[in-house]
Amino acid sequence: MQILAGPIVQILMTAIGFSGGLALAAAGITLIYMTTGTFNFAHASMTAWGFYIVFSLYKVLLGGNPYLYFPVAFIFSGILGVITYLVVNRWLLKRGADMVTLMMSTLGVDLAFFAFINIFADYLTATYKVNTRLIVLTTEDIILGKIGTFPFKAITVISVAIVVGMALFFYLLLNRTKFGIAFRITVENPSLASILGINTETIYLFAWFMGGAMAGLGGAILSLVISGTPTVGNTVIVPEFAASIVGGLYSIYGGLVGGFLIGLSQKLIINWLGSVLGGNIVVYEPIIPLLIMAATLLLYPEGLAGIDWRRIFSRSKSSRR
Repeated sequence: MQILAGPIVQILMTAIGFSGGLALAAAGITLIYMTTGTFNFAHASMTAWGFYIVFSLYKVLLGGNPYLYFPVAFIFSGILGVITYLVVNRWLLKRGADMVTLMMSTLGVDLAFFAFINIFADYLTATYKVNTRLIVLTTEDIILGKIGTFPFKAITVISVAIVVGMALFFYLLLNRTKFGIAFRITVENPSLASILGINTETIYLFAWFMGGAMAGLGGAILSLVISGTPTVGNTVIVPEFAASIVGGLYSIYGGLVGGFLIGLSQKLIINWLGSVLGGNIVVYEPIIPLLIMAATLLLYPEGLAGIDWRRIFSRSKSSRR
């Protein structure tokens, strides 16, 4: 069965890789929001920087294997998160700024980071004579085998493995360590955390580092899934926020699940619509995460994490008897 770009299996593999990148970035948005109440619009450029770190180190400077530079993208964007907190967010929080002020401040930071991406891209072009305005690394991925006549790329497996690994990391950190207990207390009641002697500053720094790092790691994954330009962060910021909201703004795991829900829906639905209405419909792909987000806010404002799944499952079991 042909759907636009090829068989459903090929489309599904691309959608899984895309969803993995979204899931990590969305969980990063959730992590920053649940700790400091800030919707981080600078996430767009943090994702783009992860994208460009992999491209520049692999394609321009060092070569080797693109996956070698995923940790670099992780750390670099994590540092951008720390810079955002220390230079802007920290001082606004101390002055009791409201959510809108915090959000708009990150928009200003995003513009600065975006400017530096363009400067960096121009530098690479001038120095190394490479095209940095259209990056295509999808053909550079490792081929693990074939499904039919189509290559089975490593990013499909690695993106899922990274997301699962990140979920396991947060589960162990938040439930098995003293730092995790301190983190949860700070999220639920910062004033109480301070009274108990918890260093909330450390918690906030951790949240901003990991939030930015997950955005960069998401961008690194996306570099092997989609083509990109310096505006790639602006392209994916809408589905990233949609995934965070759909997953639930107070659950890191919800953000990860929301990323897969949004990513798979976005890619599979647009390809199905293309097979029915024609290929031109692909330009409306960004509408899909917005519609899913709107439906979630209307039906379940707290997102997937706010739904009482045990009650739903118990009802379904009772109805089968």
